[in-house]
Amino acid sequence: MRPADFDSFGEPIAPPLREEPVASRMALRTGVGLFWALVVVIVAARAAYFDPNFAERYGSVAAVIGQIRAIVGA
Repeated sequence: MRPADFDSFGEPIAPPLREEPVASRMALRTGVGLFWALVVVIVAARAAYFDPNFAERYGSVAAVIGQIRAIVGA
């Protein structure tokens, strides 16, 4: 006999009537694998193409926009 499982509120969880189909488990594992593969690729691309001068360029653009607003009076 299988031990009783309980949810976070202490209610017993009914055992499934039948096991999950193999296709469902494969789809879940494929989706999880694809998600984590994309995470790794995105993080690696961000690390490879990191530009430390980006903040300086953004700051100069913000300064120019601030000067234009001062001139226009907005």
